[in-house]
Amino acid sequence: MKNKELAESIIQHVGGKDNVISLVHCATRLRFVLKDDNKADADKLKKQVGVITVVQSGGQFQVVIGNHVADVFSDIMQLTNFNENTSSESKSGKKLGVLSKLIDLVSGIFIPALAILVAGGILKGLVSLLQILDIIAPETSTYNFLFAIADAPFYYLPIILGFSAVKKFGGNSYVGMALGGALVHPNIVGMMKGALELQTEFFSIPINLIPYASSVFPIILASWFYSVLERNFNKILHDSFKKFISPLLGILITVPLTFAVIGPIVSILSDGVASGIIYIYQLNSVIASMILAAVWQIMVIFGVHWGLVPFAMNNIALYQEDFMLPILFPAVFAQTGAALAVMLRSKDKQFKGLASSSVLSGIFGVTEPAIYGVNLPLKRPFVIGCLSASIGGAIVGCYHAVAYSFGFISIFAFLQLIPPEGIDARFYAVAVASILSFSIATLATYFFGIPKDKYQTNESDTSLSNNINNENIDNPNNTTIYSPMSGKVIALSEVNDPTFASELMGKGIAIIPTIGQAVAPDNGEVMSLFRTKHAIGFQTDGGTEILIHIGIDTVKLDGQYFEAHIKAGSKVKKGDLLVSFDIDAIKQAGFEVTTPIIITNSDNYQDILPIFKQDNIQSGEALLALSQNKE
Repeated sequence: MKNKELAESIIQHVGGKDNVISLVHCATRLRFVLKDDNKADADKLKKQVGVITVVQSGGQFQVVIGNHVADVFSDIMQLTNFNENTSSESKSGKKLGVLSKLIDLVSGIFIPALAILVAGGILKGLVSLLQILDIIAPETSTYNFLFAIADAPFYYLPIILGFSAVKKFGGNSYVGMALGGALVHPNIVGMMKGALELQTEFFSIPINLIPYASSVFPIILASWFYSVLERNFNKILHDSFKKFISPLLGILITVPLTFAVIGPIVSILSDGVASGIIYIYQLNSVIASMILAAVWQIMVIFGVHWGLVPFAMNNIALYQEDFMLPILFPAVFAQTGAALAVMLRSKDKQFKGLASSSVLSGIFGVTEPAIYGVNLPLKRPFVIGCLSASIGGAIVGCYHAVAYSFGFISIFAFLQLIPPEGIDARFYAVAVASILSFSIATLATYFFGIPKDKYQTNESDTSLSNNINNENIDNPNNTTIYSPMSGKVIALSEVNDPTFASELMGKGIAIIPTIGQAVAPDNGEVMSLFRTKHAIGFQTDGGTEILIHIGIDTVKLDGQYFEAHIKAGSKVKKGDLLVSFDIDAIKQAGFEVTTPIIITNSDNYQDILPIFKQDNIQSGEALLALSQNKE
C-alpha cells in the first residue's frame, strides 16, 4: 500500500503517464525519459515521502528511491501498463545529445541484466575462495556444477544482452536472444576447436571465426541492425504474416552479416578501445586511479557512471580481468566512512538515524542514501569522502589491482578480486586501500566535517518548551504557525520514521495528539487530501506550505478510522475542522498516532523555530515561528 501511494505520486509529478517515453530502474533509481521535462515537478517529488532526491542528467529524469526501488517500479508498471519495449528518441521525436544518448542506451541495455551478473560475479569469487581453501577441487563434479552456475551469465552474456538490447531498440526481444544464441552456439564454438585456420564460409561468403562468448559490443550492434530491419519489414509486409516473416528475414540476414562483417569490425574496434584505455592507465596508473576514485561518486550523482560499465565488461571479456572496478572500492567505502562519522558525532537524532541506515547501505554497495541524505547536504563530508577515496585509489593504482568478474562494489565484491592461483598482493592492496579511505574519511569527517549545530546540544535541559528563545515569540518579522491539534509536542527527530526525522521533507515539529481532531493551523486552502485521509497538504494565505501527517504508516489503514470534513481545494479559516480520527482504534490496530507537522517549503525561510510555552499544547496555540524569508 505504501509503495502504491508513492508510485501514484511519482506518476503524477513526472507529468502523468502520457508524459513518459520509457522507464527502467537500477539499484536505487527510477530512470524516466520524458516527453517534456517541464511538465515534471522535481521540487514536489523531492519532498515526497519515500523519495531521496531527483537528478536530471543524461537525458533522464532520475528519481532516487533507495533499496526498494524494484517494488516501486513494479507498482508503477501495474498502474500504468507501460510498454517496456521503448526506444526513447524514436518514439518521442525528442532529440538527445550524444552523452544523453549514450547514458540512456547503456542504462537501458545493462540495468535489466545487472542483477544476474552481480550474482554470478560474487559466486565466481566464492568458488575461487573455496578452491584456495581446498574445500573443493577443480576436477570434482561439485566444482563443475558451481562453476557452471557462476559462469553461465558471463559465457552466455550475448544472449542476455541480445534480449535487453533488442527490447531497447524497439524490436522483438526474443529474437535478440536467438541472435546471441547463434553467436555462442555449440556448432559454431566446435568449429573453432582444433581448427588450424579460424576461417570458414557461408554460401561462399568468407567468415573469420571469432569467440563471442562473454562479448559485449558485437551483439549490441547486431541487435540494433536487426531492429532496423524488423521495423522496415513490418512496414512493407502484410499484417497477416509479418509477425513471423519479419523475424525470419531479419535473423537470416543479421546472423550471417554479424559473423562476416559486424562481429569482426566491432571486435577490432573494441580491442582498440580497450588497448587505448589500458595505455592511458599505464601512462601513470597512480594518477589515473586517484582521479577516477575521486570523481566516481560525482559521476554517480549525475547518473553518468553507467558510461563506464560496458568498457569494464569488455575488459573482462577480452582479458579476463579489469583494472577499473578495484579503483572504485575506496570511492564507495570512503563515502560510507564519512556517513559513519556523522552517525557517531552528531547529537541531532534525525542525522544520526539517517546516517546509521546509510552506513549499512554503503557497506552493501548502495551509496546514494549516504550521499543525498547525509554527506552532500553537509557538503564537507562529501568532499572529504572524495579526497579520501583518491588516497586509496593511489594505492590500488600502484599495485595494478584487477577484478576477475563484473559486479557491484560492496563487501561481497572483494571475492571477485581473488585470482585463480590464490590471494596475492593486489588483493591486499585493495583491502588496505578501502580500509584506509574508510578510516581517513571517518576521522576527518568526525573532527572537521560536521557543523557545530549538528553535534552540539543543550544537555542541561531536555524540555522543548524550556529551550525556546522568547525573542522569537513576539518578533514582528516572523510568521506564526498555530497548532492544528491538542497534545504533547516532541522534536521531529524523535519521530519513529527516518523520512520525517531526517527532515528530508522539511523542518517542523511533531505532536502526539490527545484529541482526535486536526484543525486548520491558519487561514488558507487545503491543497491536497490523501485518499486515505491520513495526510493533509495545506497552504496558508501567507504562502506557507504545511503537511499534517496523522500517525506513522497509517496509510496502511486505507482510510479506516479517519473522517474528512473538507476536500482538496477547500478554503478554510483558522480552527476549522479538517479531519477527525479515532485515536484508540488506530492504536489498537498497531499504529502510532504521532503527527509530524512539516513546513514543506522550508527553504523559503531562514529558520523555523518552536515558540510554544509548554510541552502540552492546545489546538490554536502558537507552535512555530518562521523567520523572515530569504532574500
